[in-house]
Amino acid sequence: MPGAVKRVLAEATSTRTNVQTSPRSAKKLKLDHGATRNGRPPVKVVNGSFNSSQPKSRFEEDVLEKLTQDMGTLKENNAEKDQQWHRPPVDPDFNEVSHKLCFQQIDIEEGVLNGGKATVKLFGVTENGHSVLMHVTDFLHYFYVAAPLNFQKSDCGPYKNYLENQCQKAFSSYGAVISSVQMTMRENIYRYQGNEKSPYLKISVTSPKIVNLVRKQVEGGNANYKQMWPNTEGGILTFDNVQYVMRFMIDNKISGMSWVEAPAGKYRSLAPRDRHSNCQIEARINFADLIAHQAVGEWAKMAPLRILSFDIECAGRKGIFPDAKMDPVIQIANYVTRFGEDKAFVRNVFTLDSCNPIAATQILSFEHESQMLMKWRDFLEEVDPDVIIGYNIANFDFPYLLERAKTLGVDRFPYWSRLRNVQSKAESSNFSSKQMGNRDTKTTNTNGRLQLDLLQLVQRDHQLRSYTLNAVSAHFLKEQKEDVHHSMITELFNGDGDSRRRLAVYCLKDAYLPQRLLDKLMGLLNYTEMARVTGVSFNLLLSRGQQVKFLSQLFRKALEHQLVIPDLPNQGGSDDQYEGATVIEPRRGYYKMPIATLDFASLYPSIMQAHNLCYTTWLTKEMVEKRNMKKDEDYIVTPHGDLFCTTKVRKGLLSQIFEELLAARKQAKRELAVETDPFKKAVLNGRQLALKVSANSVYGLTGATNGKLPCLAIASSTTSYGRQMIERTKAEVEKKYTIANGYDNDAEVIYGDTDSVMVKFGTDDLRKSMELGQEAADFVSGKFIKPIKLEFEKVYYPYLLINKKRYAGLLYTDPNKWDKMDTKGIETVRRDNCRLVQTVIETSLRMLLIDKDEEGAQKFVKETISDLLQNKIDMSNLVITKALTKGVENPDDKDEKDAKDKNPKNAKNVYTARQAHVELAERMKKRDAGSAPGLGDRVAYVIIKGAGGAKNYEKSEDPLFVLENNLPIDTKYYLDNQLAKPLGRIFEPVLGEKKASQLLTGAHTRSIIVAAPTMGGLMKFAKKTQTCMGCKKPMISALEKEGAVCENCRPRIGEFYVKTLTKVSELEVRFARLWTQCQRCQGSVHCEVICASKDCPIFYMRMKARKDVEDAGKELVRFDRDAALW
Repeated sequence: MPGAVKRVLAEATSTRTNVQTSPRSAKKLKLDHGATRNGRPPVKVVNGSFNSSQPKSRFEEDVLEKLTQDMGTLKENNAEKDQQWHRPPVDPDFNEVSHKLCFQQIDIEEGVLNGGKATVKLFGVTENGHSVLMHVTDFLHYFYVAAPLNFQKSDCGPYKNYLENQCQKAFSSYGAVISSVQMTMRENIYRYQGNEKSPYLKISVTSPKIVNLVRKQVEGGNANYKQMWPNTEGGILTFDNVQYVMRFMIDNKISGMSWVEAPAGKYRSLAPRDRHSNCQIEARINFADLIAHQAVGEWAKMAPLRILSFDIECAGRKGIFPDAKMDPVIQIANYVTRFGEDKAFVRNVFTLDSCNPIAATQILSFEHESQMLMKWRDFLEEVDPDVIIGYNIANFDFPYLLERAKTLGVDRFPYWSRLRNVQSKAESSNFSSKQMGNRDTKTTNTNGRLQLDLLQLVQRDHQLRSYTLNAVSAHFLKEQKEDVHHSMITELFNGDGDSRRRLAVYCLKDAYLPQRLLDKLMGLLNYTEMARVTGVSFNLLLSRGQQVKFLSQLFRKALEHQLVIPDLPNQGGSDDQYEGATVIEPRRGYYKMPIATLDFASLYPSIMQAHNLCYTTWLTKEMVEKRNMKKDEDYIVTPHGDLFCTTKVRKGLLSQIFEELLAARKQAKRELAVETDPFKKAVLNGRQLALKVSANSVYGLTGATNGKLPCLAIASSTTSYGRQMIERTKAEVEKKYTIANGYDNDAEVIYGDTDSVMVKFGTDDLRKSMELGQEAADFVSGKFIKPIKLEFEKVYYPYLLINKKRYAGLLYTDPNKWDKMDTKGIETVRRDNCRLVQTVIETSLRMLLIDKDEEGAQKFVKETISDLLQNKIDMSNLVITKALTKGVENPDDKDEKDAKDKNPKNAKNVYTARQAHVELAERMKKRDAGSAPGLGDRVAYVIIKGAGGAKNYEKSEDPLFVLENNLPIDTKYYLDNQLAKPLGRIFEPVLGEKKASQLLTGAHTRSIIVAAPTMGGLMKFAKKTQTCMGCKKPMISALEKEGAVCENCRPRIGEFYVKTLTKVSELEVRFARLWTQCQRCQGSVHCEVICASKDCPIFYMRMKARKDVEDAGKELVRFDRDAALW
């Protein structure tokens, strides 16, 4: 990276045609040292002009055209000058007595009102786009404890007083603690209770902040009234431990992102002096008067939410990643849309110093950074976004802005939220889930405003080779962008108005692309539907894993059935394990006939439904004996040996949840099939996907021993039934579809995995195979209890079965046309493989499966290996990238070792094993510390030839350093460590082990070309001598050594000159084509190329082409010495 940065920067600044340093900017650019100070108000606002004499770039024509509204409308409305930032005003006739207040709540949090009284704050937006804050009052938090024997209703009052006294002794600073103690009949959800309710005490507290303190008093036996509760080792069990806001949502049937209504006359608007927020409407209502609308029918609509997408640029010091304590924010680009509208109504760029106009974009120019930041904060408050999006805003933009304002002493800046007196603060946090793993991140509160970081959204939902904005945009939007490295930004900013305009266009596109990605991936819509389906608030979906979604649904259903959920101790340290799903041993091979795939629909949910597996139906042997229950009539024994009662005795709560989810999904799919409105279709599709994910997540949580409500009996019984069903499906299919039963061939199940089986019916007829697949699915479904259903969905033809969970095939759902090439477990997106692996594997599979050309696939692989060994593969295909996420351990640093020993967390922050990308980063730092990759950067490297026995981490090198010094690539490493295994896995089932191994040996591997290095190894001691361009004779004499040819070849000098000239011309054309392509991508053919996107294959091609032109030019110069002689 550093070499790249230096050379690309040199390209960008060598002529200085695009970056001119004016005296004014030179004087101002003490910014390089982070020196800024408060100054006068902004000196001017520069508005974009369509009559600008500046030539319009392709970027403006092709991309900014998409950013803008219709040009005629812009001119007519003077949109650049008159962009309306503020929301539409509230109707002056609106009042609380005669008008109901209906809004979509988007954010919900705990708060206080009237001197500390607990409330729930609902932030939202009305159908007309007015912002709302509703304070919901008088909802008390509570929990349950089982009433002891002999406890009577008359004991509730004395027990309340006793509990209050005990709490006052333990924590007296809260005033009155206990609001009420009521006896009520409830049933424990955990295990079958004989369908009998028992007395429980509902303990309500005056403030949600103290509920856990009271709970601990009860659990610890410190409030054991008259010693009525027996003393047990684990303490007294309490029930319904749920967070206050979720308790409020559950009890009042409010789902995340749903609509709520405050009836006319039931709410009270707050006087201006009593307001907490800058919302247009702020009111209070008693929780009992609030109406919650279920998100179906007309209430499935969305409010016109305002979405702000923004990006910042910082002027860092040379070679150092920007530091908020030193380096200024120089530009902030903003792009504001309304949900459901295609066009933005605000597009602007806040910039330091002058900036030339940009079409249809408002430019706000400032002399002082502090003034720019405050103006942006005012803009944020005025435009009042409901959702703030961007790319990596959580870990960079938000924290940087806050830290920068703190450094400058801009005290009013951090007030970004809708609450007037609440500052936004960036705090370190940790997100952990089975799906995402363990991630350290930063969270910034923007109370009342949602946040969606598109980087985190894409990382959560998609597996990609690279997660840079450029790579993600190329993948989803099929659109590249100029990628300006942070080290070049200061150079552009130090120029003139035109170079700052170029930077502003780059910044604006970085604000525009997240909005495009949000629309393309339907992120806001899908998360909204997930919040509505599961009942969880939007923000919790992003900050928590799967468990919170299931618990929300479970608590809601438990409330309906008057069930209470025990607060079980965490079992995270439990060693209990259960056997997972069955995988039928694959019959590896390349199948040139159709392979039908039979899939169980929602396998685990349907098993739990069919066999009534639930917390509420789980039995013990003692219960069975005590209640004299009959096997198979009153209860069943699962294959794992667990006992559950049948639906005759009690229908499980989980079964009811599944039924409702699946019924709702069917309804959504029915509506989707007939809906014509694109927006409503998107909502319905998001809803049915959310319902599917929600149903499938339940099983996993029953087996999570570190979860809130684990039950291994359910999890292990479910997987045991699944294993049994896969084996039975195999047996039934192979038993029925035989020649003996009148079929043309004997069917064979060649593979089975968790919830699907692959069947070879023996026919070459694709249509016939599909018919048999459907018939087999219907036949086997009849053997199982409803709602278990085996479905036929697809056929693979041909099918390459490599191993367990590794296969590829051409997928058909229609016999007339294939749908796609489907692969699983094959190296195509792993970033620790070079791009060559992906290219070779994908092309080979395409030739095998689509073209059905085995010979062609072998020929292609052999030619690629030959090109690799002859140094003909472009560098971009050999680059491996890895993130530098930790520091490097120095074994000689005693202080570092002591720090690690004292605090084990420090050990996580350093690499203990030597790794290729880490070692390279250290070497690059020694060469040029200013341009070396830093923590958090992705390090690109290739493996070069090293001394005998050298480790791979010693042979890693910067690709640009390799190109510049002509270092030889270690082709054996790429053949043996990158290509060999993936190729073997694909071709062994097709060709057999022996023939497949010949792809890596043979005549095509005997011609090897190694680049002659210009440095390193023996080259340190070698003296380079020019050779004749004709006969290659060393040119030693003083007369010859500066020329191109020796005395003997001088008669042919014209021929050699023409050859060299032709070579130079061809290389110049190649370089010019690549250069032009990069200029088009960056948006202007008038500017130097400064793009440093190492994810782009053209980057290394361009650098190599440049080096080739320089080297060929040196050869041509040698003819100057001989020019006079011919």
